[in-house]
Amino acid sequence: MDRVRKIINASKAHEKGYYGEGIGIAVLDTGIFLHPDFEHRVAYFLDYIRGKNSPYDDNGHGTHIAGIIGGDGKVSDGKYMGIAPRCHFIVLKILDKKGNGNTENVVQAIEWLVQHKKAYQIRIVNISIGMVLQAESKERIRLLQSVEYAWDNDLVVVAAAGNNGPGKSSITVPGICRKIITVGCFDDTQEQIGRSMLKPNYSGQGPTEHCVVKPEVVLPGTNVTSCSIYPSMYMRKSGTSMAAPMVSGSIALLLDKYPYFSPADVKLRLYKRAVDLGLPLSKQGWGMVDIGKLL
Repeated sequence: MDRVRKIINASKAHEKGYYGEGIGIAVLDTGIFLHPDFEHRVAYFLDYIRGKNSPYDDNGHGTHIAGIIGGDGKVSDGKYMGIAPRCHFIVLKILDKKGNGNTENVVQAIEWLVQHKKAYQIRIVNISIGMVLQAESKERIRLLQSVEYAWDNDLVVVAAAGNNGPGKSSITVPGICRKIITVGCFDDTQEQIGRSMLKPNYSGQGPTEHCVVKPEVVLPGTNVTSCSIYPSMYMRKSGTSMAAPMVSGSIALLLDKYPYFSPADVKLRLYKRAVDLGLPLSKQGWGMVDIGKLL
């Protein structure tokens, strides 16, 4: 995260006192481990897998995501601090210990978020998961309708582009939704990934089958060190799953400065302030998020 924060100029926001305080970010994932870097900022936990009341993460993916969004870096003396270290988390466990889930859990989780957004000051929904579903399947249609419902109810939805690139139209569901913000990686080259489970140029690419430009933005997502579940405090992971929460954190900083921004305002701001990396449109969309420019 120390490397990432420099690349996207997160310090430009922190220097001006914007840390995401008062911004609730919903994380739909494998849960969360109460890592010291989260202090007391897990405002609510809801478990759709095992029905437990206390926060837990039996996979580690969700904890890593939350750390990228808003870990405060306490254990690492600030080295692995996230993007918005004073935001608070609303964690909905929709994936099991193997990272598997189902559409119904996602739909129910989003309905809960819309109902409770005011109580927990929820502004952003991070979905670092992706599914490859048939074009006309009921599951796919239901999932896309659900994320649109969240967006239409003033929740900024951020989704990963998926790791099925580099083929054309390789973005996963729900990232293909035209309304939400879809995030890819630009550092998925062979040189960057090294010996990895992921193949070079793994980041999902557009356009969608309806010729919508996707992803909207790209960030670094390869070899990102963030919070881990016990016993290790930090671990390294790669994928568009890691890039999406960087955008969620960036938007938290933006909403800290401009709390009246609607999801449409946020998306327009990302479009206007993105940094062109000179990559193909299908790869980079509008370009890279630079927090200094964004704010």
